[in-house]
Order: sequence, then C-alpha cells, then structure tokens
Amino acid sequence: MTPAPLATPRQKAIALLSLLAFMACIPAANWMIGNFGTVCSPPHGPCLLPVWPWGPKGMPLMAPSGVLMIGLALVLRDLVQRRLGRAAALTAIVAGALLSGAVAPPPLVYASAAAFLLSELADFAVYTPLQQRNLVLAVLASSVIGLIADSILFLWLAFGSLDFLEGQILGKLWMVLLALPFIHWIRQRELARAAR
Repeated sequence: MTPAPLATPRQKAIALLSLLAFMACIPAANWMIGNFGTVCSPPHGPCLLPVWPWGPKGMPLMAPSGVLMIGLALVLRDLVQRRLGRAAALTAIVAGALLSGAVAPPPLVYASAAAFLLSELADFAVYTPLQQRNLVLAVLASSVIGLIADSILFLWLAFGSLDFLEGQILGKLWMVLLALPFIHWIRQRELARAAR
C-alpha cells in the first residue's frame, strides 16, 4: 500500500514524530537495560522489571527493562510504514539496526543489531500484506512475530540460552497490547476522513 500523501503540516509532523519515536526506542532500550528497573545488577545491569506477578518459584516473572521499548518499537515501525511507506520503513529498520549496534553495551553489539534487524524485517513481512485488511490485526500479528523473533535471536546470540524467553516475550507483548487502542483510534480516524 502506498501511503496517502502528507498534505497538511500536521500529517507531516505525525509522520516525522513516528519515525523519531521509533529511532528513540533503540537507545532508550539500551539505556533502560543498564539503568532502570526494580532489580539492577551492578555496575551496569541488566536491570529487571516484573512483567507478570507469577513466575518460577513463586516469584514474579522478570524481564530486562529494555524489552518495553523494543515492544513499542515494533508498533512504531508499523506506523512509520503506514505514514511514510515501505521504503522509509525499510530504511528505518536498517538505520535502527546500525543504531542498535552502536549504542549496545560492547558484549551485546552483534546480538542487539542482528536481533533488531531480523525481528523488524519479520514484522515488516507480516504487517505489509495484512495492513489493508485490518490495521489492528496487522499490528498485533506482525508485532507478535517480531517480538518472538527478537526475543529468541537476542537471547540465543547474546547468551546461548533461552532461559528468560517467557519474560522477554511477555514484556514486549504488554507494550503492543497497550498500543492497540491507539492503533484502533488511528484507523477510525482514517475511515472517518475517507468517508467525508
């Protein structure tokens, strides 16, 4: 789908804001993992947050805090594509992977960049054919595929283990689910504008 022309300054601002927010998620995730959480390993993390009240051994299920930003990035990538088109989305994915590698802690550069690139491409592959039929379903399905791919790839490449997979997936999924009412609102506004 070719995006509608950005005719008004407001539409241009929203498109630019979506792109900048997507790009900001990457350094934010890397900062959060070393600085923000309910439990932080010295000196620079990983900092963990509870993502579910019940986990192993009666303790809450924990995930690195950066997963929240990665879940949001998946949704924002879909908005970038919706507003600016496929070429802009693919360019943002490549730029995001490079940025992810540049701001990741040294031991995680390869895992961070590769997981980001491949998970965002998986998101792109699922979102693109579904977006015309049902925007909310497209965002949900593509984000779920992307967050699973990101979680598996990052954990395997960074640590050679999938021990924290459930927390990674659930933490990212919360952000996707929180964004869906906003996506529904966007779609309703598009439909109302088209009906005028």
